[in-house]
Amino acid sequence: MFWPMIAHAFLVFGLYCLLFIRRKKYTFLNAEAARRFRDADEEARESQLVNKNIANQFELPVLFHAACLLLYITDADNIVTIVLGWIFVLSRYAHSYFHVTSNRLRYRAPAFAIGFAALVCMWGWMVIWLAFE
Repeated sequence: MFWPMIAHAFLVFGLYCLLFIRRKKYTFLNAEAARRFRDADEEARESQLVNKNIANQFELPVLFHAACLLLYITDADNIVTIVLGWIFVLSRYAHSYFHVTSNRLRYRAPAFAIGFAALVCMWGWMVIWLAFE
């Protein structure tokens, strides 16, 4: 269960690196732009997309990390839950890619839905496991 969690952590680390690069390139063009960012949170669209995506990584994925830990400590993890964990993480990578590049909902929404469904299944298995343990 830990490898999908580690893979998600590295997605977040990569997004923070991308945010730094994009802010330096697009938002902090000069002293005036940096002041507007500091005072009014005005940010270039290119870095704003990454910033929003990072915020997304601390919403639904929090439930993913909790599920992984609970599955592990209750011995409810198995090959199916591990596969579901990988499906969730791969969907987050796809969602992030679409979000920070084209930002097309046509591609982002299915990636989100796949990850959401995998996470619901992980929690569903946890409920079943605890009910019949």
